[in-house]
Amino acid sequence: MARVTLYGKPGCHLCDEARAALEEVRQVRTFDVEEVDVSVDAGLHRLYGERIPVVMVDGEELFEHFVNPVVLVERLDRVDA
Repeated sequence: MARVTLYGKPGCHLCDEARAALEEVRQVRTFDVEEVDVSVDAGLHRLYGERIPVVMVDGEELFEHFVNPVVLVERLDRVDA
């Protein structure tokens, strides 16, 4: 099963939109989601702070700022193949 990681922080409207897009895709594909709050770790904040949300699939960075559900489904299909 694919692992999707959402790097974001509370109060981020783009992060909320990314989370909603992930949930939309979870209606048609199965995957685990881990959310990481970059505001609680200085190193993560340096890496992702200005770029959030950042979404990774199995460790591969796939999206920055916005999630394209069609592209996510295509990527998840490659993982399951």
